[in-house]
Amino acid sequence: MGLFNFLRFLTASPKVEPQDVSFDLAIASLSPKFPVSFQEPRVPTLGIPLEIALYILETACFDDSASEAAFLTACSLVSKSWSLPSQKLLFRKVQLCSQAAYNSFASAVDRSTPRGRVLGDSVVHMRVVLDNNQPGPLEQACFARAVTLCPNLRELNLALYGCGEPGKDIVGSPALERMRRPAPSFERRTLELLSTGPSISSLRFSNWSDNDQSIVQLLDIWPSLTSLSITGKTPHLSPGLTHAPYACPLTRLSMNCQREPSLEFLEWLLHGSSQAKSLHAIELEREPSLDMLDYLTRNHGESLHELALPSCATPEHVNAVMRCRSLCDLRTERTSTSSAIFRSLPEGIRRIAFGIDQDTPLQHVVEAVKTRDELESVTVNIWDKASNHRQLSALKMACAFRGVDLRLTSDVRVHRAMVRGTANH
Repeated sequence: MGLFNFLRFLTASPKVEPQDVSFDLAIASLSPKFPVSFQEPRVPTLGIPLEIALYILETACFDDSASEAAFLTACSLVSKSWSLPSQKLLFRKVQLCSQAAYNSFASAVDRSTPRGRVLGDSVVHMRVVLDNNQPGPLEQACFARAVTLCPNLRELNLALYGCGEPGKDIVGSPALERMRRPAPSFERRTLELLSTGPSISSLRFSNWSDNDQSIVQLLDIWPSLTSLSITGKTPHLSPGLTHAPYACPLTRLSMNCQREPSLEFLEWLLHGSSQAKSLHAIELEREPSLDMLDYLTRNHGESLHELALPSCATPEHVNAVMRCRSLCDLRTERTSTSSAIFRSLPEGIRRIAFGIDQDTPLQHVVEAVKTRDELESVTVNIWDKASNHRQLSALKMACAFRGVDLRLTSDVRVHRAMVRGTANH
C-alpha cells in the first residue's frame, strides 16, 4: 500500500451504527456488608469529664446574685463527683446575717473534718451583718470565730446597725435617724480573735449607728489592708486618745459618708499611703469639698490611676483633677461636669464615664476620642431624655471609627455597675 493510500485509509470515516443508551440514576443500595448507623452520639459511661464540668461551673459563676447560689446548690446535687467541687464554688462567697446562719456555717466548715477544712479554705469573700434589731442576731464573738475558720479569706463586707429602743424600730426610717442609734464598740476578745485570723486585704465597712470608733478599731488589727470602703457614719479619731498614724499603704479608697471626714482623719488614715505613694484609686460617692479634693490630689495625685467623683463642675475642681497626670480611669455621673476636664485629659486615659442632658456639650468628648490613642471605652449616662442629643451621633461615629467601646444607659444604677466592673478588670 502506497503512502497516499495509507493516509486515505486513516482519514476515511468509519460507519457508525446507532445504539440505544439509557442511564439508571437510582442510588444502589449498600451492601449489608457496610451498614450505616444513624444513632445519636452516646455520652461516655462515666459522664462529662470533671475538668469540663468544673470549667462550665466556674464560667457560669460571675456575680453575687441569689441565682448563682441556687445554681451551684443544684449542681452539688447532680452526682457525687460534682458535689464537693460545686460546694467549694458555693462557699467562695458566704453571707452571715443571723446566729442561725453562723451555726450552720460553723458546722459545715468544721476544721476537725477533711470536708470542713476544704470548704473553709474555699471562702475568700464574706458578708456579715451585725444588727441587734433583728431576731436571733449574730453575736460579735461568733462573727470573729467565723473569720478565723476561713484561712484564705481576703474580702470582708461588714455592716453594723445600731439598736433602736423597744417599739421604736421603724422599718424604712431615714438614714440619719438610723445612725443616731447606739451600737457597742467591738469587745477586746472579739478584736483579739480577729487579729489571729486571716490577713484581710479588702474591707467594706457600712456603719449605720452612732459609733464612730468602730472603723478605727478594725483598722488597728488589719495592717494587711490594701482596699478600704467606708459608708454611713463619718469616722472620727477620739479626741482624748493618741493614735499612731495608720501605716498600712492602701491602694484603693472609697467613701460614702453622711458628712465629709475631717482632713485630720484623712491625714491619719492615708499616712502610710502617702509615704509609699501607693494610692492608685479614689472613689467619692458624694460631692467633695474643694479642701478635701485639693488635699487628696496634692498628696496622692501623682500615684492616682483611677478617680471617681459625682461631678467636676467648678474650675477649682477641674484644676485639682488635672494634677492627676497618670489617670487611666476618670468617672463622673452627673451632667454638671465641666467640659474643660475633657480638654485636659491625660494622654494615657483609657476609660471615661460621665452623664449628659440635652444641653451638655460633647464636642470636647468627641475630640478626646479622636486624639487619645489609649482610650478604650466611653460610658454615658443619659439624663432627662437626652437620647436625642444633637451631638450624640457624632460621638457614636467617632467611637466606631476609632474602635472605642461606647456604652449608653439611662439608669444611673446600671451606669455605676458598668463602670465599676470595667475598673475592677
